[in-house]
Parts: sequence; structure tokens; C-alpha cells
Amino acid sequence: MNRRPWLALLAAFGLLSCRTQHNDWPAPSPALWQVTGPHGETGWLFGTIHALPKGARWETPALDRTLDRAGLLVVEIANLSNSAAQAQAFAAVSRSAGLPPLLSRVAPSARPALAKALERGGLQEHDFASVESWAAALIIANAGHAGEAENGVDRALLGRRLPTVGLEGFAEQFALFDRMPEREQDDLLRLSAEDDDPREERRLTLAWIKGDLAALDREADDGILADPELRRTLLIDRNRAWVDRIVPLLQQGRRPFVAVGADHMLGDVGLPAQLQHRGFTVRRIQ
Repeated sequence: MNRRPWLALLAAFGLLSCRTQHNDWPAPSPALWQVTGPHGETGWLFGTIHALPKGARWETPALDRTLDRAGLLVVEIANLSNSAAQAQAFAAVSRSAGLPPLLSRVAPSARPALAKALERGGLQEHDFASVESWAAALIIANAGHAGEAENGVDRALLGRRLPTVGLEGFAEQFALFDRMPEREQDDLLRLSAEDDDPREERRLTLAWIKGDLAALDREADDGILADPELRRTLLIDRNRAWVDRIVPLLQQGRRPFVAVGADHMLGDVGLPAQLQHRGFTVRRIQ
């Protein structure tokens, strides 16, 4: 997706919250799929958004009925509320010695936006002397936004008290960023500074609430996820690894309700398409 949806992905780590606040949200109908297999296997897929504005409604009767039938909740990170574990995992990989000054890590044309982002977040360049670019991007993005990280769909679903498994952990997710080539980290740093348009954020949120996959898919061809290497590392490879974990849960009769970021549901590389390739029938039910 373009800049705002890409940064929304960062909220999976609890480091970015959503600041847009409106009361005129549409009737909710976020996309929900049912998965069935040739031997009676049953499960569901639900694309989430990791941080929502206050007042935005997303739960529906169809979703409630589905959760009542589910036997297992499958999310990206099962211990999402464990801030100590999150902080420890972040600290373990986010610093290196001998890094250049933060502003010098982006092109000269991007430096004014980065300096403004630092000022807006009450941050100083020297705060990032040993902070890697990907980690600086997450910190700056979070500092420039207001709101509650707890106001997200993933956390609400975890509150349902279903048996839960995580597809990844904090350390595994942060490692995805840490393994990026430096040039890709610097691109992420630049985008975190340049992106400051609440109108774009609102459009994304509206599309998700309405279940408008066409609108979400249009955004997916722009910005940082258009980079083939990043798209492969952060989306395609993860989806393939997740399907390898989801299929056995279906085959074991666990009735999994898979709730992961909406980006992971889109297009030929999305989880619905990947499960269809594995011989399952996937039908959108909301």
C-alpha cells in the first residue's frame, strides 16, 4: 500500500496508533471469508486493521456468529499486550554502533521533512545516534501520531478469550525489519517522515470498515510495498509461511479464525488465494 497503509502495518508492533477521530463512520462490513475443505474442514479469514480511531464501529452480527463457531483464534502476535516483551525484543535489534547522523541517511531533498517530523514528535537528531534506520522510522511515526494503540481490532479479538496461537512473535517481526538492506531501511525512514496526511488515513479506514477490497487493493500497488524486495520479505514470504501453519490447523479440525492485517488478504498472494491454491474453498461471507 502507499505510505499511510504501510505505516498502518507498523501498528502491528504497537508502535503506531491512529489519530483520526470522526463520528460519521459508515455501517461496518469488514471483509470476512469462510474456508472449507474436502473433508469437512472449516475456518475463517478476517483482515484486521491494527489501530482504529475512537468511535469507529467494526463488529457485526455475522462476525459475532462466526466467532461463536470458531474453536481457535489465530493472530500475528498472541501476546500483543505484553509491552515488556515487545520492548525487550525491540531493544535487542534496534541499535548499532557507528551509524551516520540520522538526517544524512536520507536524500538531501527528504531532509527537511525528516527534520520537521523530528520536531513534530519532540525528538532530537542526537536521540538516534545509535538507532538503526528502520527502528527510527517506527519511533518517529509513533511520536507524530496521537491516539490509543489499544484501540485496535487485534486487541479486541484477543479479549474474546478464545484459545489463541500466534503466527509470529515480537522478535520475529522486528527481525524482518532488521534484516532489510540499509537502502530499504532508509526508504522506510523517509516515508515515515513524509507521511502526514490524515485524509489518506481516513480513506484507508473507511475502505476497511466498508470491506471495500478494490479500494484497498488499489493502494497496494503504490509506495513502499511496490518495492519487490520489501513486498517479498514483508508480505509474500510471510503469507506463504503462515499458510503452512494454517493448513494443519484446518486439517486437525481446530476451526481457526485467522485475524491478521488486511494487506495479507489482498490479491493473488493473499491468504484467501493461497488457501485456494492448496485445494480449499474460500468464500467471502461479509
